[in-house]
Amino acid sequence: MTKKIEKIAVLTSGGDAPGMNPCIRAVVRTALAQGIQVAGIQGGYEGLIQGNFEMMGARDVGGILQRGGTILCTARSKEFRERQGQMKAIRQLNNESIDGLVVIGGDGSINGAQKLIDQGVNVIAIPASIDNDIFGTDMCIGVDTALNTIVDAIDKLRDTASSHNRAFLVETMGRLSGYLAIHAGIVVGAEMVLIPEIPFTVDEIASVVDHAYLRGKNHAIIVAAEGVKPSVNELAAMIEERKLGFHLRVSILGHIQRGGRPTAFDRMLASRMGYKAVEFITSEQQGVMTGLVGSIIAPVPISDVVSRKKSVNMDYIEMARQLAK
Repeated sequence: MTKKIEKIAVLTSGGDAPGMNPCIRAVVRTALAQGIQVAGIQGGYEGLIQGNFEMMGARDVGGILQRGGTILCTARSKEFRERQGQMKAIRQLNNESIDGLVVIGGDGSINGAQKLIDQGVNVIAIPASIDNDIFGTDMCIGVDTALNTIVDAIDKLRDTASSHNRAFLVETMGRLSGYLAIHAGIVVGAEMVLIPEIPFTVDEIASVVDHAYLRGKNHAIIVAAEGVKPSVNELAAMIEERKLGFHLRVSILGHIQRGGRPTAFDRMLASRMGYKAVEFITSEQQGVMTGLVGSIIAPVPISDVVSRKKSVNMDYIEMARQLAK
């Protein structure tokens, strides 16, 4: 028989993602509607170890749907990676009489959730990562907003690139995953996309830029994920040495991709996942992640999520190549 859930806690961990606040709101209000108390944990797993709990009511999450970042704040915790830190965290949960924990975050945060599950804690994870690199969900919270931010920035860069007859090498986030770069490259009509998963040569980049110039284009856009090797600055220096038709400039978009008002898609996804997380934590579906599978939010075992890697869709890579010609 499933233990009655009377009090849960929620935290956000790792890198922030647009939509975390709507997700917190959904968790809190769904739980309260079912007579369950909710404690917010300030500062992720580090805050959990320190016992930074604060009871949350419906009004505490009012007016946050449109806000980027996370009202619970987030942090990375070296101490939590060790068993001793995990035991401190569990003790804090027990001291507060917490029956279940909702973790909103990316790959590292979900791995942390599995550590707690292995020691008997009732945890539900919600994937929030702009890299969209988490196995078991078609989309993570924050991806759509980040992608729209990138597209808006590149559209503006294209204006100045055309005005000055230049090529731009634009770096997006994605240390291990090229999801943002490949999708942004397609929708902005980039001449080439560079991602960590697919090898490339400087000769290939130079050839693409050269051909764009010779065909009479007044600019060229190359989108690169931050995890590519060599780095974008190194690549730019090597390409400039070749004295091509276009002068090349580098634009690193950086952390602006994490911020901003969540899009309607991210607000809805976050709300659906937060709502379902409470359903899962109060049922037999424990130790799972809320995954967007097709059009439904499904329970995905966290043990599967942390043991498998999400691969890049090769169809999109080929699409980007053909549409750029």
